[in-house]
Amino acid sequence: MKKIILVLVFSLSVSVIIAQKDKRLKGLEKELNNLLKSSKAPGFAVAIVERDKVVYVKGFGYRDYENKIPVDANTLFAIGSTTKAFTSAILGKLREDKKLSFDDSPRKYIPELEFYNDDMNKNIIIKDLMRHSTGLQGNDDSWYFFPTYNKDSLLQHIKHQKPVTGIRQQWHYNNYMFLAQGVIAEKITGKSWEYNISNYFFKPLNMSRSNTTITEMKSATNAAFGYLLDNDGRIRKMNYQDMAGMSPAGSINSSVNDMAKWLITWINEGKYNDKEIIPASYLYEAISSQMVSSAALPSKNSPDMHFANYGYGWNLNSYKGHYRVEHGGNLIGFTASVAFFPSDKLGIVVLTNQNESDVTALARNIISDRMLKEEKINWVKQYTDRQERIRKMQEETEDENASSNIKNTKLSHSNLEDYTGNYYNAGYGNFEVFTKNDSLFLHTTDKTRQFYLNHYHYDTFEAFNIEDGKVNMSWNEFLINFKTNVNGTISEAMFLASTVNPIAFKRMQKKAVKLNVSTLKQYVGKYDLQGTIVNVYTKVNDTGLYLLITGQPEFELIPTEEHKFSIKELEGFIIEFKNLENGVFNELLAIQPDGIYKATRK
Repeated sequence: MKKIILVLVFSLSVSVIIAQKDKRLKGLEKELNNLLKSSKAPGFAVAIVERDKVVYVKGFGYRDYENKIPVDANTLFAIGSTTKAFTSAILGKLREDKKLSFDDSPRKYIPELEFYNDDMNKNIIIKDLMRHSTGLQGNDDSWYFFPTYNKDSLLQHIKHQKPVTGIRQQWHYNNYMFLAQGVIAEKITGKSWEYNISNYFFKPLNMSRSNTTITEMKSATNAAFGYLLDNDGRIRKMNYQDMAGMSPAGSINSSVNDMAKWLITWINEGKYNDKEIIPASYLYEAISSQMVSSAALPSKNSPDMHFANYGYGWNLNSYKGHYRVEHGGNLIGFTASVAFFPSDKLGIVVLTNQNESDVTALARNIISDRMLKEEKINWVKQYTDRQERIRKMQEETEDENASSNIKNTKLSHSNLEDYTGNYYNAGYGNFEVFTKNDSLFLHTTDKTRQFYLNHYHYDTFEAFNIEDGKVNMSWNEFLINFKTNVNGTISEAMFLASTVNPIAFKRMQKKAVKLNVSTLKQYVGKYDLQGTIVNVYTKVNDTGLYLLITGQPEFELIPTEEHKFSIKELEGFIIEFKNLENGVFNELLAIQPDGIYKATRK
């Protein structure tokens, strides 16, 4: 252990000495400390590599803000979607070993994988998964709000995701396609994605601090906590986000010291310490334009922007005339930027424990200006000026935003129980709405996500996350709007999140109430409905109840509440029995979309 510590101290000392001798880095530390202060970030870490050397590495601020424990070069951060380059590179290695072709259908390796239509099933190839060209948009709420460790279960969501454009017509970012890549590799190797990442990259690169799960992150020493800068300017601690089965799209946790080794590999044509880690043929393809992501025309704020394309797990663009390969990452409480300039043999990684932070891009640009010897821009001042403009704009529109909440409105149903039940969408999952202490709550069926529903207006509620048994009222995660059918029954819930169009969740029939034979006899008989006979009966050796009207098919009645039945296969139709005398009911109410009809026992 002592030897390891001495080696670590020595390596850090060497990087400091190199930094002191490099005139490009003069004053950098002061500038990054200024960024830390201006952004109110808890902490961040940076590493700069040039050719095959780390020329600068340092931590700023705190990994544990409450206890003022500082960030250093070995502090673990969630790196989010910068994981994607690792996932695609596994396929690059498998292709080199002739285990697959990027022109293969993904269904060759995952036969159970289905897309929305036959055209997609027949024509999508693995390369489309790698460059975001399937025509499918993100649909991230379906795994974010309904997480599971079962990758196969998540893949089943894909067949319910409707494309927004044709195959290879437009670029649309999609995490599910990186999940599919991870599963393809699992099918070929017979090993988990987590094992493949460690075996192919972590071990040969000696990325000894890096891991792929929240469990490892929580148990690791020197791991950062994630934080949010709330609307009141307070730094608030957040729970770790567990990507669970969606891990191939963004679950790696790493340090800038470890990520520096990853960048050195990409800068040096796939080699680290003269050993091939990534096949050179794949590397060149991965950092070449595979799909146009946007027009990216030069503008006043970005006069050097010439293109914005996508390779395999990498964004490709220009920075002041230099070809830049970069990818950002965001998980709750963390932001990352991993970038390199192939022609300049320069790499920069910035990791922060601030949610959706500008720090990573700002620090990357500050460092890029220095290392590329380009004109220095005061990025911190630009940031603070922009934040001030945003603050003023928010103040000016505060009243207008508040008006979207219509005050003093009431629910269409005074009984909260009417909103309870299970709701289902095949492309997302299930959730249950239930009451507790005169309030509505929602949780996914496996209870991994739990929310308090606060009345917003009419039949719309705000969903606030419950963390460690406490409701976090800092911001609502989403809105949910309950819809009634024509007979006034709550029939579906519209899921309203910022990243997608409203998603409809159908309210499932309440679990059938079990009735014994003697109870069923109370309902059996013939009822006169304005001259039409309604026959209610049971069957021998059957505990069900059935209804038959002459000229119509037989209907099975499903008990839902006391003396109330739904009609199987007919949504919005309810049969209610009333007026119990001498052990039998004398009235039958047929509650239908067009009205309520009463029938009397013959």
